[in-house]
Amino acid sequence: MKILIAPDSFKGSNTTISVANKIEKGIRKVFPNAEVVKIPIADGGEGTVDALVIGTGGEIKKAYVTGPLGKKIYAEYGVLKNGTAVIEMAAASGLPLISEEKRNPLLTTTYGTGELIKAALDQGCKKIVIGIGGSATNDGGLGMAQALGVSFKDQDGNELGYGGGELGKLAAINVSNLDSRINQTEIIVACDVSNPLCGEKGASAVYGPQKGATPDMIKELDGNLKKYADIIKQTLRKDIKDVSGAGAAGGLGSGLMVFCNAQLKSGIETILDVVNIDRHLPTTDLVITGEGKIDGQSIYGKVPVGVGQRAKKYGVPVLAIVGDIGEGASAVYEYGVDGIMSTVNKAMPLSEAMAKSSELLEDAAERIMRIIKMGMDIS
Repeated sequence: MKILIAPDSFKGSNTTISVANKIEKGIRKVFPNAEVVKIPIADGGEGTVDALVIGTGGEIKKAYVTGPLGKKIYAEYGVLKNGTAVIEMAAASGLPLISEEKRNPLLTTTYGTGELIKAALDQGCKKIVIGIGGSATNDGGLGMAQALGVSFKDQDGNELGYGGGELGKLAAINVSNLDSRINQTEIIVACDVSNPLCGEKGASAVYGPQKGATPDMIKELDGNLKKYADIIKQTLRKDIKDVSGAGAAGGLGSGLMVFCNAQLKSGIETILDVVNIDRHLPTTDLVITGEGKIDGQSIYGKVPVGVGQRAKKYGVPVLAIVGDIGEGASAVYEYGVDGIMSTVNKAMPLSEAMAKSSELLEDAAERIMRIIKMGMDIS
């Protein structure tokens, strides 16, 4: 029997590789000689670098970059064996890097994300995959582009500073000093957000509050992004205001499309392609995936459904081992997942379930393997 383990992380308790290792332990208690292949997966958000470096082979690199509030920090990125770089913008410009009381999207910058892109270019990478979840920013990719050599000036000819608040002063954009290596590099943005740049469904209105924006800030930020989009259209002949996904990561999606010719693609589909999961599926008997909580929202770009749909192309059954089964979880049965097993084996508070996540994962895998073995014995 060949079993492919392809889970997401259980956020707050187990990384993707830890989840896969615990599931394998449970499997081997029942089928000690099973062929087990482990491919850690992510959806483009937190854990993407680790998942891809571990899943395909590669190494973690560090770069000294500008954090979201301008302070220098070390941020990690990955370089895979095939020379592809993997970046999480949150490593340089993410919300977890700022304490709650200091969050202010008028000030936060994506400059460090641009520096990570530059670090990858310095490594000779010709393809870069960027996960843009978890941003602390609302600057439209202003900082990212500045780090790569783009000039943004006010009406007096002064360069703009950091943050979404600066875009209100924007008068001119000059791309003549943009790092020329960008034109020889394929950049893919792993993103499942479809928000436009501006408006009631735009970057500022939808995601601004979690980044510290007050209602007045939201109006200012949205107006600034509209101005930014108008000047991009006038100067560069690119209309990005209403493009799906342009509002991702506080508008970083738009900046990457405009200045880096990036393609926005489904996060999970991008990851599955990079790890080349399809090479294993034709010879696989069972796929086990999982995430911390599965519910009705899991059909929208989450790992179990992405893995399930890919496995179904080869007729392979898929089981999801999860920490919690939420409302509407049965929807995933129409999207490639055949069964769900909860790790919780008795009534317990969430804190206990998370603290015991590792042993519960192993136990859940053993339980489902025993059910499978019983079915095999009956047949």
